[in-house]
Amino acid sequence: MSESSESPSSRAPSHGNEREDKRSFWQRIAEFIHHGPESKGDLIEVLAGAEEKQVINAESRVMLEGVLRMADLTATDVMVAAPRMDMLDIDSPYEDILNLVIETAHSRFPVYEDRRDNIIGILLAKDLLKLQRAPELNLRALLRPVMFVPESKGLNDMLREFRSHHNHQAIVIDEFGRVAGLMTIEDVLEEIVGEIEDEFDIEEDHGDIFGLADSTYRVSGDTPIERLNEAFDVALPEEDFDTVGGFIAHEMGHVPRRGEVYETAGLRFVVLHTKGGAVKWFKVSPLEAVTQAG
Repeated sequence: MSESSESPSSRAPSHGNEREDKRSFWQRIAEFIHHGPESKGDLIEVLAGAEEKQVINAESRVMLEGVLRMADLTATDVMVAAPRMDMLDIDSPYEDILNLVIETAHSRFPVYEDRRDNIIGILLAKDLLKLQRAPELNLRALLRPVMFVPESKGLNDMLREFRSHHNHQAIVIDEFGRVAGLMTIEDVLEEIVGEIEDEFDIEEDHGDIFGLADSTYRVSGDTPIERLNEAFDVALPEEDFDTVGGFIAHEMGHVPRRGEVYETAGLRFVVLHTKGGAVKWFKVSPLEAVTQAG
């Protein structure tokens, strides 16, 4: 029989498959869980099963699980604690403010007056350009309103408020009305999609210590001290500190800022990038190599 004389019944399965493929994502999920999970844990297990049966892919499952788990989280679970917040003093000289903005590379800053608990507004880094063109402007005139939220605020509600108020940042307040921390819309979204990487982030399987083209090394701030000691054959103390970032912050007496340098145990640490008040990346060079290069 020729191809043109193929019977309609022989082609039916392919049409059926086309119709099957046209089912929406949620239709496929509904069909898969038609018996109905009885708890959130059951639903997460169902999603894992859906991935195994290729009803959804791995990325979809991770995001759906993130949405489910986010319902149990509050502002305090994702905020940057108050002592680690990068803030601006309204009375600081313009040059000091500009230097801090450049060093931290944030796009928004809480601004306080007299004391850190007295936050009077939010400054967008881009608004500082207006002062360069019009020095007669007062910094207060550039401040945006502050969004205050309680520690108990659920992340689901936070996401709605961020969207409805067109805000990207909120100050978290404890039960006594004191500043407990800061959170951003990025912090909420990362609970769903995972960490939103920037130009300093690398994939986990690339390692926490890796060589650069100039014979120096990039070292993650959360690298265990034991691993650093093994990699560079040094003997930083392992008893009191778990990570390189924690040890160096303690030794410097403050949260390191981008560009700061600290030397110890024959190594030079240059802060490459900070996030949330902690060092994400150091550039590390053996002091011998630094001396020879000089």
